[in-house]
Amino acid sequence: MTRPYSLDLRERVVSRVQSGETVRSVAALFGVSVSCVVKWSLRYRVSGSAAPAKMGGYRRPILEKERDWILARIEANPSITLKGLQAELADRGVKVSYGAVWTFVHAHGKSFKKNRAALRATARPHPKAKRTVAEISRADRSRPAGLPR
Repeated sequence: MTRPYSLDLRERVVSRVQSGETVRSVAALFGVSVSCVVKWSLRYRVSGSAAPAKMGGYRRPILEKERDWILARIEANPSITLKGLQAELADRGVKVSYGAVWTFVHAHGKSFKKNRAALRATARPHPKAKRTVAEISRADRSRPAGLPR
């Protein structure tokens, strides 16, 4: 994640604009964009400081209020899909994204892979792997000459 420009730079830019220099000349002098100079000047006029606003922060998960219900629902029907859970939450009046449901379920250790997907992930033997070298050689000799293999 990027970080904001230093307060020192912002204050020097704003002071140049306040002294009467053009926004474009100040931007070129300090190597920042014109939009930065305009926004910093506006911020200074409105709030009295060119300091950056707070970045990031913690957001309490929206599904924590429904924690007990969701966990009970998963215990009652372990094969429920995330889309199904999302739809049931919408019926209860809690509209959340698929990603929010996924994050909640994984945070509580209730995620699992279905058996069908696990079976697909295993390696299967090649059907011709059981043939010996001698069998393959005999099969090649039986073809007429000049035909591609």
